[in-house]
Amino acid sequence: MLRTNRDRLVMMSVQGCVAPHVRKAAFRIDADGHPFVLPGVGGITYNIKVGDPAFGWAGDHVEPGVSTAAKPDKRSEPENTGYNVLSCIGNRARVISGDAKGAEGRVTGHHGGIEHVLIDFDDDTLERLAVEDKILVRSYGQGLKLLDYPEIKVFNLDPDLLDLMAPEQAGGKLSVKVAARIPAVMMGSGIGASDVASGDYDITTTDKQEIATLGIDKLRFGDVVALDDCDNLYGRSFRRGAVSIGVVVHSDCLIAGHGPGVATIMTATSPIIEPVIDADANIGRYLNIGRYRS
Repeated sequence: MLRTNRDRLVMMSVQGCVAPHVRKAAFRIDADGHPFVLPGVGGITYNIKVGDPAFGWAGDHVEPGVSTAAKPDKRSEPENTGYNVLSCIGNRARVISGDAKGAEGRVTGHHGGIEHVLIDFDDDTLERLAVEDKILVRSYGQGLKLLDYPEIKVFNLDPDLLDLMAPEQAGGKLSVKVAARIPAVMMGSGIGASDVASGDYDITTTDKQEIATLGIDKLRFGDVVALDDCDNLYGRSFRRGAVSIGVVVHSDCLIAGHGPGVATIMTATSPIIEPVIDADANIGRYLNIGRYRS
């Protein structure tokens, strides 16, 4: 049995609201120098959910489900940072205002730069939600420790989801099921950030042939992935032998240095984490949400 300190974690409320769609200008420029006008971050995305492909949409940085923020009109405010940091993947969320009041969902990730927390709700709830409806998240997970693996640091992960992921212990290593392994050379926007307790960083996808060769173009929202030679302990950087585990939180992007976003949930500077390929390694399947909802 994997021993943790879950009985010492603090469970508390953090509150946000459905964030409006955001853009600074009509046009953006892709990696080949072409302007484009496409949907992106924010709002309620009705037809894209955890379990759907992260590639192939007529969009850029698309966030599945519901995009939320503490103060959508003031991105740099401490309340947004607190909401983004303390909302962990797998946390329970509840609508507390508007026509969908009382509906429950699950946090599926957080998106850096825009400081959004992403939440999955069922279709009926999506139809009743409106921009600025308030959502209360039962924050639980930051500070989670694996008592027998002090070298492995855990971030942004609800302990109930960790149990559902069922990592196995063998030979002094922790085996974690992942849908794909991503080489460090493919990681882009977000490298150099001072911490991984908020936001995400992107798998760069300008080289379409390479991502197809690696099978990265088959990724889905919610997939658990391994980042090889990626040290996420005190920020995001390259370190030979390090392994980080993350969750795909937003879609592919057209901008240079960007692509599907990965929010870190586990990292070690030595290869004590053993990724095991399993096509079913997706938080939607573990949590019974998104396209996996029964």
